[in-house]
Amino acid sequence: MTTTDPRPATALTVEKLSPSLGAAISGVDVRTMDDAAFAALKEAFTQHRMLAVKHQQLEPADMVRFAERWGEPLVHPLTPHLPDHPPVQAIENTGKKATLNEHWHTDMSFEPVPPKMTILHALQVPSFGGDTAFADQHRAYDSLSDGMKSLLDGLGAVHSSDAFARIVGKDAQQAPHAVHPIVRTHPDTGRKALYVCRAFTTRIDGMTTTESRGILEFLFERSARLDFTYRHRWEQGDLVMWDNRCLLHYAIHDHGDEPRLLHRVTVKGEVPA
Repeated sequence: MTTTDPRPATALTVEKLSPSLGAAISGVDVRTMDDAAFAALKEAFTQHRMLAVKHQQLEPADMVRFAERWGEPLVHPLTPHLPDHPPVQAIENTGKKATLNEHWHTDMSFEPVPPKMTILHALQVPSFGGDTAFADQHRAYDSLSDGMKSLLDGLGAVHSSDAFARIVGKDAQQAPHAVHPIVRTHPDTGRKALYVCRAFTTRIDGMTTTESRGILEFLFERSARLDFTYRHRWEQGDLVMWDNRCLLHYAIHDHGDEPRLLHRVTVKGEVPA
């Protein structure tokens, strides 16, 4: 049974987490926050692109209601969800060999309209490890030479869930795929970001896989440079949300068989421009 935090809903504080991205939010209960506090949260999200709201106690229904304040919650097309709350997925430790997210990726980029954000709530965390790393794709794009920017301008890339579908035992022939710009313009800020990832980007549109390989390998390496990243150490009650339009993330499985349970919701975005 959840309890109500007695602190005022508008007592929101923001603490920057790294030079590249991320902020910790405290002094707020997202279940009861008023419109002014939510507006401040949205402003912090736009500025920092990843937020860790501390000390939250959410049931699945609370997760869905909070996600609905940001947009339309999505149901993942390939992996299981909670029967009574379809937008919510339970992310559990099923062992190193069975982990699905230990790679750099942006969620569901294989969809024609991929999610703009992901929200994770930590219900149980290991004593050490199980961190999630994030990489800022605005900084990755900004670091490119003018010549590389000119080459990439106007190019698209194919994002496919075929390999992911096979891993989870689904029919790869029916797995979603889409073509999106390699350089994506953020709809809220106008900033440009790389929008490729090793997990789902298979080739450059209009090129063969072989022709694409050199360029994509360079971009995959550039997108995850350490000076563009932040590694989040989870605490129970963390509600972490990030912008899939300009960040990659990597779930690090280094906690052995220790229990780790998070609830996950994604929110529908827009067609990448």
